[in-house]
Amino acid sequence: MDKGVILYPCYFDSDLTRTEGRRVPRSKGVQNPEPVAIERILKKQKIPYNREQKSHPSYWWKGQGRFVAEFTGTKGELINIVSMGLKSPE
Repeated sequence: MDKGVILYPCYFDSDLTRTEGRRVPRSKGVQNPEPVAIERILKKQKIPYNREQKSHPSYWWKGQGRFVAEFTGTKGELINIVSMGLKSPE
């Protein structure tokens, strides 16, 4: 997968500010989002992805990795799909 939409877990962390890397409103974020939860949502939505062992530059020490998804929509649309999945109970 050469190009795709890159997602980092910190995009969904409600404890972070926008400056620190959060990409969703606090109300749509979760505390300490787990990469396995993001992976589960991408699988459930049948969005092809690769999980890479690369970290967000601001949080290199967390080692949470990142996701590169093959998504035909915009990055914002994919972020909204994942954030809704993180907030919905299963």
